[in-house]
Amino acid sequence: MEHNLNHTIAILSRTPAALNALLRDLPETWTLQNEGENTWSAFDVVGHLIHAERTDWMPRAKVILQFGETKKFEPFDRWAQKRESEGKSLEQLLDEFARLRSEGLTELRALNLRQEDFERRGLHPALGVVTLSELLATWAAHDLNHLHQVSRIMAHQYRDAVGPWSAYLGVLKCEGHSSS
Repeated sequence: MEHNLNHTIAILSRTPAALNALLRDLPETWTLQNEGENTWSAFDVVGHLIHAERTDWMPRAKVILQFGETKKFEPFDRWAQKRESEGKSLEQLLDEFARLRSEGLTELRALNLRQEDFERRGLHPALGVVTLSELLATWAAHDLNHLHQVSRIMAHQYRDAVGPWSAYLGVLKCEGHSSS
């Protein structure tokens, strides 16, 4: 499928509600546990999404539209949520993510992007030249990646409790991409 802004917004607008429905009011054993050393909990994932809302998607879209390839994106700190989420509850993070996402989508719609805007190029510090279309498609895929990750982290908590059924649970076999 090629990138389509309406399809992207359809995914992006649902992510806060999906996380809210899955995580709000759960016992902390579900939301603060991770998959082992150097991995994230569901709490960490929500914090990461908040950091991305503030520093990644719309800020980078604006850099592309204003500067093109003449200004490199600021590097993204994949562990910033550790310090930024300190002292906050999951409920506060879920509310903050929903608010920031709503603001970001309002800002995205207000850009009134034309078809030719999607081919405008920017400069990623690690990936090199990227287009606005690729950035926006990645925003949606990034959300889906982290929804998948949250499900996998939570299923991991029952990895032993399910006994022999683990043979049928692909979510318990999925490896990698825990902290990105």
